[in-house]
Amino acid sequence: MNNEQLPAHKRLPDAKGFFGKFGGSFIPPELQREMDKIAHAYHTICRSHDFIQELRGIRKHFQGRPTPVYYCKNLTEKIGGARIYLKREDLNHTGAHKLNHCMGEALLAKYLGKKKLIAETGAGQHGVALATAGAYFGIPVEIHMGEVDIKKEYPNVVRMKVLGAKVVSVTRGDKTLKEAVDSAFEAYLADPVNSIYCIGSVVGPHPFPLMVREFQRVVGIEAREQFLEMTGELPDNVCACVGGGSNAAGFFHGFVDDPVEIYGVEPLGRGAKLGDHACSLAYGSEGVMHGFNSIMLKDANGEPAPVYSAASGLDYPSVGPEHAFWHETGREKAVQVDDDEAITAFFRLSRLEGIIPALESAHAVAFATKLARERPTDSILVNLSGRGDKDLDYVMERFGEYAEREY
Repeated sequence: MNNEQLPAHKRLPDAKGFFGKFGGSFIPPELQREMDKIAHAYHTICRSHDFIQELRGIRKHFQGRPTPVYYCKNLTEKIGGARIYLKREDLNHTGAHKLNHCMGEALLAKYLGKKKLIAETGAGQHGVALATAGAYFGIPVEIHMGEVDIKKEYPNVVRMKVLGAKVVSVTRGDKTLKEAVDSAFEAYLADPVNSIYCIGSVVGPHPFPLMVREFQRVVGIEAREQFLEMTGELPDNVCACVGGGSNAAGFFHGFVDDPVEIYGVEPLGRGAKLGDHACSLAYGSEGVMHGFNSIMLKDANGEPAPVYSAASGLDYPSVGPEHAFWHETGREKAVQVDDDEAITAFFRLSRLEGIIPALESAHAVAFATKLARERPTDSILVNLSGRGDKDLDYVMERFGEYAEREY
């Protein structure tokens, strides 16, 4: 079998971690040695029978997988367009897709004998998931989180602390996700022998984009099987929110080799002006950040630009290299949803279906409702990547007037 006949997840990345020209590993030699060890461990330990069986047991008996696919009858009828379905990752233990890769990363750390898990978090879902994994395996956890996000997502900060994690407030720069990644990497570099960096998305130097995608691919595998069983056919369209893009990468891999339209939904925030959004695919250009080459938003000096989104998990000035590759080759269409549309979708799904989505996921729901009106005979499958408990205080404080509207 030649390379073109292999399924997408076996075609790329190449041995050096590249998806076309995107990806790779652009880091100092001392850190590269540690990355090489992690890559070797992934390709040996994570593909062993014992590891796979233990992880499958965790997914079933601890995480509660598989999560269901759900038909949004009320929302579909209200919109008057295409049939809208949700892959309910909000029902995964801890309330988001993040636990899929956190349990995998922590299980690898256990096999490697690591004494500490270090990570960044934006919206806090990755932090909660890793704190959960640390508690499960009995490994101490240190989470770096921007001061701005700590205030926005305080319920998740409390959850991390209850689970026993140390939360480090990052006060430099914009005090959001990029700075949290910087801080977490520095903490990891201080002791790479005894600690492991458990990245929160399909970003960073190789092998992180590969590892996180593979741990998240369970979402797409389940969704494809479930949708076929439910409807007898594949969805016409699939969509998911994209910041770094972990939920989308795993979800899209269930359909990337099928005749299905794929949409990555980016946060347009307050508008198209630089600093008011985090739409890397739509407005960025090629550049290296956090040890990988991708598409990134840049300021006048070519440095990572300030970004914004009401959804803390989406305010990242770059995107996973596989998303950049899919975008460049035309396989993934980048679409944008602003704050107003996302908040509207947040309340609409809550009122019509009794499902409160994470603000990140609400971006994908918002796009699905727009697409549904344009393609009334289609079906649309949305990856509902997380639940919105963490966002309630922030939404009511900043967007409380939306609660008085009719949906």
